[in-house]
Parts: sequence; C-alpha cells; structure tokens
Amino acid sequence: MHTYNNNKMIIRLLTLSIASTVLVACEDQKQHKNSLSAPVQTYQQIKVLKGSVTDENGSVIDAKIKVEDSAGKMVAQTQLENSKNYKVEIPQGTTLPIVLTVSPKGSEEQLIAVIISPSVSSYDISPLTTKIAKRAKALGGYTYANMVMAADSTVGVPDANKTSTGFRGDPTKQYGGWH
Repeated sequence: MHTYNNNKMIIRLLTLSIASTVLVACEDQKQHKNSLSAPVQTYQQIKVLKGSVTDENGSVIDAKIKVEDSAGKMVAQTQLENSKNYKVEIPQGTTLPIVLTVSPKGSEEQLIAVIISPSVSSYDISPLTTKIAKRAKALGGYTYANMVMAADSTVGVPDANKTSTGFRGDPTKQYGGWH
C-alpha cells in the first residue's frame, strides 16, 4: 500500500513537472515571436499621405481611394480627378497598418498599398504594391516581417542589387513604395 501511494505521488510530480516545462517553453516561444514583430504604431498627429496611382495601362486619373485602419474601419477617402496624384489626410491616432484601396472608374480590379510606418508620407500605388499587399496578407497579415518577405519574394531585384551599396535611387521606392 505504501509503494502504491509513493508511485502515485511520483506520477503526479512527473506530470506536474512535464506540464510546467511545456508551459514555460510555450511562454518563451510567445515572447520570442512578439520580439520579432514591430510594436503597434499610431499617427501622433494628422498625417498627409501623397503619391501617384498607376495600373498596367499607365496613369490612373479617375478613381476613388479609401483608407482603412488595422481594424478595417474607414478613416479617410479621396478622389482622383484628371490626375494620377492623390493626397489624403489621415487622422491623428490612426493605428497602423493602414490600407489604401484604389477603385479605378470602369475597372473591376482594385489597387492596394499598405502603410506600416508612420515616418514615410509618399506612397505610389500600383500593381506591384497590390501584389506585395496580397502576398503579405497570405503570409498571415500586414506585419513588418510579412511585408518584407512579400516584397522580397515579389520584386524581381537582382541579388547583386539588394545591398545598400548596389541600390541606387530613393530607398522609399526600392520595393514599390510599400513602406
């Protein structure tokens, strides 16, 4: 009888020990995963975003542009009228990422650009930014890591041109202006 109780106690201690190890490992993995993602960012003041819109045929000059926040709530909108250039005011406190969706008049296809950084204010919207956004969403959402992976796998930049010494031009447009 005494041996039976000792074995039962050893089994309980062993079970508790294994469960504790699993919980600690899961928590460590969660903390590591969180350290790889960027902190939540918001616009601290009103932000004016601007850029141009092009599709496969060239400049888009007649379209509606809507801006949605990370929760899918529309926070701003604007209209292109006889110009490929847009300008839209984003309210203070808007949480990133935000998604700019362009609906060209007479076209079923929408163009998308995702903004993940509050420091950049110029974003061109094109089929390339749309491909990057769709790829990032397929990777799990519009996080910084997913946007980088999506841009890297979508943009056909030669390996020799991916370093800072090989890139020539505006770094905000290196991957289609997504960041």
